[in-house]
Amino acid sequence: MRVWLTSRTDGSSRPQSMPGSSHGGRRVGAAALAMLSSLALASSAAASLGASRASIEADRAHLAATRKATAAATFTVDSMTLPNGGSVKEFSRPDGTVFAVSWAGPGRPNLQQLLGPHFSTLQADTARQGPRLRRPLSVNRSDLIVQSGGHSGAFWGVALLPQSTPAGFSTNDLR
Repeated sequence: MRVWLTSRTDGSSRPQSMPGSSHGGRRVGAAALAMLSSLALASSAAASLGASRASIEADRAHLAATRKATAAATFTVDSMTLPNGGSVKEFSRPDGTVFAVSWAGPGRPNLQQLLGPHFSTLQADTARQGPRLRRPLSVNRSDLIVQSGGHSGAFWGVALLPQSTPAGFSTNDLR
């Protein structure tokens, strides 16, 4: 950004760059933006929904949560307790694929971390729906179901890959 400054010692009025706004500043800003974008992509690469069971540990570390696994007949539930008292449950099949995630607590967890590549589908579908105006967030597709709602201090949500659910799984298990 160029501005005209007349307070030069020689009395001339020539354009000078404002500090931090020169082309070099733009390069630094662009580099910072690129770095932040790569960090966002790196965190989403470790996300769980649809990924292997190994990604659950990455979620636990990212959320700074404690974790406990419970095996059911046809799936395993990894329950995580977040530092704010909230909870996240990740459901995986015997082959290790995470097919569902649920959350509840005083704040929303990082959905980009939990949903991974499905987060962009969530964003696209909700943008198409227009402003939410107090209604719960909802995506209902053949390949992805997401429902999330609540208010300050009490958020909840579920995300499910319907084609990946194992036999014997019920949506009641998400609670």
